[in-house]
Amino acid sequence: MRTLLISTVVGVLALSGCQNMEYDKAAIGTGLGALLGAGLAYSNADKDKMGQAAAIGAVVGGGAGLLLDQKEKRLRQELAGTGVDVGRNPDGSINMVMPSVTFATNSATIQPKFQAALNNVARVLAEGGTSSKLALVIHGHTDNTGTDAINNPLSQSRANSVMNYLSTQGISSARMSARGYGSSSPIADNSTAAGREQNRRVEITVYATK
Repeated sequence: MRTLLISTVVGVLALSGCQNMEYDKAAIGTGLGALLGAGLAYSNADKDKMGQAAAIGAVVGGGAGLLLDQKEKRLRQELAGTGVDVGRNPDGSINMVMPSVTFATNSATIQPKFQAALNNVARVLAEGGTSSKLALVIHGHTDNTGTDAINNPLSQSRANSVMNYLSTQGISSARMSARGYGSSSPIADNSTAAGREQNRRVEITVYATK
């Protein structure tokens, strides 16, 4: 896998022939797209997300990278102070982590105070008429408190709630996919209260499309 990574990046840079690699976002995006196409993943959840992304025509590469750069900048501006963490995944897609306060305990109903943040997400993605060039994979997660019989459907319901809300704000449901992972993909230590809070989350991954 390391050989694949090195070979792909070297090949992309050689083909790009660019003088300033730091700012050649298109070439970098193409390389990341090649890695995505090769199935490079970091967890079972990542593999599943890539499968969902492929099903709705999502790509990362070339001009797609430039579009995602612009959207990331705007999302950071509009979501500052909301508690939403905006970042980039290793494949180049945008990832937004919604804090646990998005929902009340054991509920899949979005808290009214958090609807404004989702409104901002929908507005930014639609700016410039670009929502038709994007695809969203929405995934719900829980901490390890309780059983899978409770956590799995709750995480799915929360992901569905976010997807359905965004559809009311003008994002086509045909361009979104939702999946719940229960407690299977923690990002923090479940043995602490702070870690469990981080693991109770919904993430939105944004890809460009063909």
